[in-house]
Amino acid sequence: MVTVIGIDPGSQRTGWGVVREAPGSLTLLECGVVRAMPGEKSFSARLAYIYHEIFLILTRHSPDEAAVEQVFTAKNALAALKLGQARGAAVAACAAHSLPISDYAPTMVKQSLAGAGRAEKEQVAFMVKRLLNIKGTGLPLDASDALAVALCHLNARRLAKLTRQAAGNYDR
Repeated sequence: MVTVIGIDPGSQRTGWGVVREAPGSLTLLECGVVRAMPGEKSFSARLAYIYHEIFLILTRHSPDEAAVEQVFTAKNALAALKLGQARGAAVAACAAHSLPISDYAPTMVKQSLAGAGRAEKEQVAFMVKRLLNIKGTGLPLDASDALAVALCHLNARRLAKLTRQAAGNYDR
């Protein structure tokens, strides 16, 4: 059994989701969005808030591993820099909990769940809901993106395990 937190970083909204995998089952423990503090003008205060909120979530759930979406290249350099700093705040919170952290490109996450690296957010959200048996429409896209990162990580872990097992059988 393994518990993973997936994080979709953003300077305004950072999505997060905690998923537990036991043999043959996936369970959503909790998910949500860390939103920038209302009225907060200081970017450094927003970064501190992201760190603090993710740190509290990690304390509450004690995941075994973290999976974080990488920064995509943006046309606006300032936006990419801010996104990278928000990602750094979330990664720092994970590192403060001594979690192993895996990084995933957005295209890899989409490919892993929807079968296409350029899938729309709604397609990814649909697959997240199906895999985690989430009913209703109240799942914010930032949270479903974070859950997608966690599920991508769990898929990668299973594939790595199968590859190791196959290599072990091949050597015999």
